[in-house]
Amino acid sequence: MAKATAKQMTKAAIIDHLAEKTELTKRQIGDVLDNLNSLAYKQAKNGFTIHGLGKIVLSDRKARMGRNPQTGAAIKIPARKVVRFRVGKQAKDAILGSK
Repeated sequence: MAKATAKQMTKAAIIDHLAEKTELTKRQIGDVLDNLNSLAYKQAKNGFTIHGLGKIVLSDRKARMGRNPQTGAAIKIPARKVVRFRVGKQAKDAILGSK
């Protein structure tokens, strides 16, 4: 028997849900989400934490050697900065259950 998969929540579904749970309008909820996103993008280089959910951090990836999958030739992959999201302990425990 195939396992049923739940649909991922869209931005509109999140806005609808939060508008039902609060006394705010859908427009106000949408503005809050947009402003939260903008703030997270601007502050990512300093680290941006949403308590209970996780943290957005900017980290350095070292230069390394890789292989071209078609030819097998060795190529140098340059160092670069990457954005990472570290899931918080509260979120892990809520989703996976505590040990």
